[in-house]
Amino acid sequence: MNSIYPSPKSSAGLGTVGWREWVSLPQLPVDRVKAKVDTGATTSALHASDLEYFNDGDQLMVRFKIYPLQRDASLTIQAVAPVLEKRSVRNSGGQAQERPVIRTPISFGQQQWEIELTLTNRDLMGFRMLLGREAIRHRFLVDPAGSYLMGAPSGSVADLDEHPLEAIAEPKSP
Repeated sequence: MNSIYPSPKSSAGLGTVGWREWVSLPQLPVDRVKAKVDTGATTSALHASDLEYFNDGDQLMVRFKIYPLQRDASLTIQAVAPVLEKRSVRNSGGQAQERPVIRTPISFGQQQWEIELTLTNRDLMGFRMLLGREAIRHRFLVDPAGSYLMGAPSGSVADLDEHPLEAIAEPKSP
């Protein structure tokens, strides 16, 4: 008989994440950012602005700014990454957007692995990052009632409020 629930065999060894989690993107370098776990989204997305494309040899690159704090643009992280491709992605309003896709390590809980991440303006969204199903497939089950089940990377949530990313961020120009 088929079931909509995973069999114990298929879910054995998988961790459980909540609908929102603290994650870090060490290569960008983002110590921590709140991510909304969205199994309805295929690809993950990160709030980025001031995208500048350039070539490094035959590799298309993108330079961009990351604002890791929700509803707060006072801290800026400069990042550079190779562009895997430009992909048409449907935004939350259902409209297609062409977005650059990068590949970068993600870390939360005790795990680290690489994910594909689109760069887009998420200024009007509640979370600076969306963690799509491809990023968590075969790694985690989602508890829609849980929050921050994996804990906060690189310190506590209280530390984030007191000393938000001071070591890696620079103040945004007025």
